[in-house]
Amino acid sequence: MLVLLPPSEGKAAGGTGKPLDLEGLSLPGLTAARTEVLAELVELCAADAAKAQEVLGLSEGLKGEVAKNAGLRTAGTRPAGEIYTGVLYDALGLASLDAAARKRAERSLLVFSGLWGAVRIGDPIPSYRCSMGVKLPGLGALGAFWRGPMAEVLPEAAGEGLVLDLRSAAYATAWKPKGEPAGRTATVRVLQSKIVNGVEKRSVVSHFNKATKGRLVRDLLMAGSTPADPAELVEALRVLGYVVEAQAPAKAGRPWALDVIVTEL
Repeated sequence: MLVLLPPSEGKAAGGTGKPLDLEGLSLPGLTAARTEVLAELVELCAADAAKAQEVLGLSEGLKGEVAKNAGLRTAGTRPAGEIYTGVLYDALGLASLDAAARKRAERSLLVFSGLWGAVRIGDPIPSYRCSMGVKLPGLGALGAFWRGPMAEVLPEAAGEGLVLDLRSAAYATAWKPKGEPAGRTATVRVLQSKIVNGVEKRSVVSHFNKATKGRLVRDLLMAGSTPADPAELVEALRVLGYVVEAQAPAKAGRPWALDVIVTEL
């Protein structure tokens, strides 16, 4: 099983590990592309802080992120699973997984990133700020930039098992499974169910979405579930107590769409 996750906008402070070694990161087929993005991001942030702030879409309160990016080559690192924070990662609770679940997480979780393309949770990276929606002056929109490198690397990373896609729309632009891998891919939408005047109303709520996805992944990891395809995933989630409605694709080679229904956080 390969689980595709979005990063968090906010990041934990940098660590005390050795400076970044791009060649030491997982998915070495992305090294050349990572080198290009890193070089342009660092140069932009070091040369023109005001322009970098505009390009990165940073508020005045976050302009200190520009200086952080300028020093990425020499900054201390920590595992990516510690860098990413926020609602989804709080619910996932990587630090409190038992040893077996942690190993499963290191094998199966892949976090997408505007800067790195995608990293595994054990990859040592510095804290940074660069979303997939950024358009760098030289490379353009990062979502489009990453499509080529991802298309070459991700099919092999996906292997022959389930691909559980929990990414937000911006990060999904970087790689969309095609052909046979798409047929064993499941996307998940979280809907909140409320009874209003005796009638059920369903809506997408951001906080419910992120927290539920984090708990869902945690529960699969802790249970040691290894669904091989979307149909088995549906059954595994139901065993874990989730209310799931699944829509199989009308044509072969397309992802399944799963709705997870929640009533409270």
